[in-house]
Amino acid sequence: MIYWKLSLVLLSVPGLFVGVIVFIGYSSFGSSLSEVDKDRFKSLSYYNADKHIFHNRIPDALKQMRREIFSWGTFLEAFGQGQNRAPKVKLPEVRPNLEEFTSTDTELKVIWFGHSSFLLNISGKFVLVDPVFSESASPWSFMVRRFQPPVLKLEELPKVDFVLISHDHYDHLDMKSVKFFKDLDVTFVTPLGVGSHLRGWGIPEAKIVEKGWWESLELNGLTFTATPAQHFSGRGVFDDSKTLWASWVIKSLKHSVYFSGDSGYDVHFKEIGEKLGPFDIAFLECGQYNKKWREVHMFPEDAIQAYKDLNTKKLFPVHWGMFELSFHPWMEPAERISHLASTEDIPLIIPKLGEIVDLSSTYELVPWWKDDNLYSAEVRYED
Repeated sequence: MIYWKLSLVLLSVPGLFVGVIVFIGYSSFGSSLSEVDKDRFKSLSYYNADKHIFHNRIPDALKQMRREIFSWGTFLEAFGQGQNRAPKVKLPEVRPNLEEFTSTDTELKVIWFGHSSFLLNISGKFVLVDPVFSESASPWSFMVRRFQPPVLKLEELPKVDFVLISHDHYDHLDMKSVKFFKDLDVTFVTPLGVGSHLRGWGIPEAKIVEKGWWESLELNGLTFTATPAQHFSGRGVFDDSKTLWASWVIKSLKHSVYFSGDSGYDVHFKEIGEKLGPFDIAFLECGQYNKKWREVHMFPEDAIQAYKDLNTKKLFPVHWGMFELSFHPWMEPAERISHLASTEDIPLIIPKLGEIVDLSSTYELVPWWKDDNLYSAEVRYED
């Protein structure tokens, strides 16, 4: 989780000095909310109008997490020599045949780019989710570097109809990736307040739609519904939880998809399943977990329970496989969730990077992450 890395750097004396210098005028941090924004949020049950922050169903869900994170033990663990936090060599990848991916307007297909970035073909509409195509998930290029370059460049993607954002953390909202679409015919769909960052980066107001929990948008044959998540937001030192975080339901006439965004496990999964399910597939985060921030990120065991709560047919684990944001081995999320799914006969989808998956068909899971060549030494992607 990038939050603890940035916080530990900025809270050190040298780091604070550098951080303040970099913060001033640094556009990647995004833009502050206007007073008009704050005023339009004040009637929401999940917004504290006095503090000008959004909150979870349990308003103090973050307090315990922060008590655990800001400790000497976390500092030592964060900057220690962990085992296999990154793969030894490039992860196996497949360069997708985009003609095949775009060939039908009735089925449901996906290409996963690692972590929580993926491209959906849902009934012929193309939805790019939480795109992070930059070399790092951080305001500074030397931090939180990706394991390897994206299997496709942004310029190589098919025509994207929607860019869907779950929240404004750097591993989900990437300035460079957003600005690529500035002059293209794309609609950005975001939680409340996130549009302030986009506008600051030059995205026209007419291309931005913001939604609060349980609010929907119908456009171009798709319905997007923002649904609750248990997380938080913020890109700088002073904007904690100023913008909303969300999970999303995407529906066409034929298909129904759920994306968890970042979230700890809570009752909202069952509520979403009851109100908006069943789903053809659920993209659920199950990586970058740690007991110190379990309130805001799920363990594989939590993702399995969320899968059951949601009433979904298939499970696609995300939020792993591209960045080191926690202390566990890079392949552990896939190992743990595949073991759990096999014991309960849960249809699990874990493709290689770039592999086209037809979500309407039977999928045969191949445990590509078990290759011994991927283990041992720690490496980073270099430009």
